[in-house]
Amino acid sequence: MSIQEPRAETETARAGIRVYNTMTRRKEPLRTIEPGKVRMYVCGVTPYDSAHIGHGMSLTSFDVIRRYLEHRGYEVRHIQNFTDIDDKIINRANAENIDPDALTEKFIAEWLEQTRALNALPASHYPRATEEVGPIIEMVQGLVDRGHAYAVDGDVYFRVRSFPGYGKLSHRDLEDLLAGARIEVDERKEDPLDFALWKAAKPGEPSWESPWGPGRPGWHIECSAMSSSYLDGQVDIHGGGADLIFPHHENEIAQSEAYLGVEPFARYWVHNGLVRVGADKMSKSLGNFVRLKEIVDRGLGPAFRLMVLQSHYRAPLTYTEEGLLAAERGLSRLRAAADPSAAAIAIEDGESSPASDLAALADESQRRFHEAMDDDFNAPEALAVLFDLGRAINRARGAGQAPESIEAARVTLVDLAGVLGLDLQEVSDAPFADAAPFIDLLLRVREELRERREWALSDLIRDELGKLEVAVEDTPAGATWSQRRG
Repeated sequence: MSIQEPRAETETARAGIRVYNTMTRRKEPLRTIEPGKVRMYVCGVTPYDSAHIGHGMSLTSFDVIRRYLEHRGYEVRHIQNFTDIDDKIINRANAENIDPDALTEKFIAEWLEQTRALNALPASHYPRATEEVGPIIEMVQGLVDRGHAYAVDGDVYFRVRSFPGYGKLSHRDLEDLLAGARIEVDERKEDPLDFALWKAAKPGEPSWESPWGPGRPGWHIECSAMSSSYLDGQVDIHGGGADLIFPHHENEIAQSEAYLGVEPFARYWVHNGLVRVGADKMSKSLGNFVRLKEIVDRGLGPAFRLMVLQSHYRAPLTYTEEGLLAAERGLSRLRAAADPSAAAIAIEDGESSPASDLAALADESQRRFHEAMDDDFNAPEALAVLFDLGRAINRARGAGQAPESIEAARVTLVDLAGVLGLDLQEVSDAPFADAAPFIDLLLRVREELRERREWALSDLIRDELGKLEVAVEDTPAGATWSQRRG
């Protein structure tokens, strides 16, 4: 793939980017700690099982944010951790009678493969909790020394009431938290709200030596220690799913600001929405849990990426099979428009615009694209710009315009799509990209035949498409199609 390098933007242009901050609950102009540089920390996965589509949504959302910042000329240092020591890891490793490290290595490798399948840029660094025990112990000891933490029987707890700002991210006060939280009763703690920074070792668990005896890190402290180590303490953007706002990110703020003695620990708290499968929240208990591997193994990683982009990153994502296949068709149409050798096919109503208008539309598309993305990374609006431009290119081809008169618009389409991480120059689906409008037309004809109860002709269309490796599926929302793979 060959995409033009993004030009560096001036500080004035960069100043147009506005980011929604969970802390303040409003959009704010992006102002970074160091001019022209962004320190971004995004909470990663706990590798005890295959990642699910919620992880894929978060990965894609923050990859788009990073790509756009780099497109605007920022130098982004992006850290994403692996929580590779955790109760769930220990329990599963014990159940399977394998070493916890072997378990986490398996799922870390799987996750990195899936990030490539979704065309996500690799993080600048992937620290692991088990490799950062030294900095974690140092931070815990510092909190003890400052009176923000205390040890009891080999455990170390953060003293929540020692930090006056606790609750400011989730906008809750301590008494409401105490009344509404489901807190594990532990009479050794000074306060039920206090949380573990260090856990004393139990028989059969991995452990490390510490000033409080053998043990392992608590969940929250690892991210504070890693961001301090790899991003010099304070960060510009701290991200993760909305489910991490409380308690994880609330606890991170308390630990980090109490240890560093500075406020704020993070300038912008950015959270992606959660995933719904159909009408319900995705949950293992509901049996609607969708693993990212299931989508990647079908070759639909790029389609899933497009599906995520169709919803604003802060909004819930509703996942359906029909929606995924519709995204696959949409991607095929964009690739058809971006293909310099695509056949001239008229698929739109109306007259074609002259070449001068198409060139003007390319310029206008860039303006609209940047306007959308400057407004809290509004990918759905930016994506709408791409589809408008793609339709204009197809109209021009259908009217017989010369390829050279279309080229500027086509290059603009490819470049802007690349900012969203969409590779429109992938060639594996080229025949299907060209055929997509005709397949859609056949399905509309087939739908009319089914409404007239002409089942034989309807089945004939389905069967003939099947011979061409096009799988047709009838759903309550209508017929969908996809390329058969493997």
